[in-house]
Amino acid sequence: MPAAHPTPAGPSAPAARPLAVYTDLDDLDAGPGVDVLERAGFAVSVLETRDADEIVAAARGAVALLVGYAPITAAMLDALPDLRIIALLSRGADTVDVPAATARGIWVANLDDLSSDEVAEHTWAMTLTLLRRLPFFAAAVRRGAWLARPEPPPRRLSEVTIGLLGLGRIGAKVAALADGHVGGIVGYDPYLPESATPAGVRRTDLDEAVRTADVLCLHLPLTAETGGLVDADLLARMPAGSFLVNPSRGGLVDPAALVAALDSGHLAGAALDVLDVEPPPADHPLLHRDDVVLTPHIGYLSATTRRSYPEFQAGNVVAWLETGTPLSPLNSPAPRSTERSLS
Repeated sequence: MPAAHPTPAGPSAPAARPLAVYTDLDDLDAGPGVDVLERAGFAVSVLETRDADEIVAAARGAVALLVGYAPITAAMLDALPDLRIIALLSRGADTVDVPAATARGIWVANLDDLSSDEVAEHTWAMTLTLLRRLPFFAAAVRRGAWLARPEPPPRRLSEVTIGLLGLGRIGAKVAALADGHVGGIVGYDPYLPESATPAGVRRTDLDEAVRTADVLCLHLPLTAETGGLVDADLLARMPAGSFLVNPSRGGLVDPAALVAALDSGHLAGAALDVLDVEPPPADHPLLHRDDVVLTPHIGYLSATTRRSYPEFQAGNVVAWLETGTPLSPLNSPAPRSTERSLS
């Protein structure tokens, strides 16, 4: 249960501190963020739940909601009329109804560029793991098959083409890691100006990137446009024996189509830091496969981000309290007709 924060009664009692409520943080410690908030004068409650009813019940009167992966819907926002800011623990905002928040005068803020190094390095590590067929060899040794060899065998890195769907900060850093080591890098990003193309990347349309890449890496947000982008049709257009790497969002990929492409042998393997359901059920079809590398949504994680994530998340809330605007806003809500004083 959330910790209580009693306020002294009586006419001389000080004004109640504004309430900030954490929904869920999964593997991160709220402590660094709680310290930031309490120093700024907030009362803080930490829930560790994604349940909508539990969140609403505990967050009544809260002005700030600090969210990990809990879905935040329009109905929840209607039940929390005092809410003024939602601070996310990621760059992606696919778990929050941002238009609904904007319409209700609620800020939504994400993390700034805190983990692009970590995610790019994780992507590159997964890419090398697939190309060297490490899951196959590790499983073979465990079952006593010392001389087992995969088909196709590992390919020389300098003969491989890497495809990047998305050339933002993470995609650009993956390109920098790959440049000079691979045979070529193709990239697709309809929103990035040609002048901002990362060094070593040849820009293509989506179809050419898909058909050309021996390893296709996804560096895309999950939106209405990108959801389910990697479907049976796209996978069929990938070269036979190619690999898929997804460090972004599970909803980008149709899991049934991916399983079918792996079962048929059309894809040689996949590496995923994210899934359509997290954590996955025990019978998830992508578990327990020698041709799939799975990591538990930890591409962002390092000793540095373990502290900087909760601190920056809380910093968004403090900046809003002190200046009226969070550090890294995703929207521009209209001012409310009646603002409740927080001083």
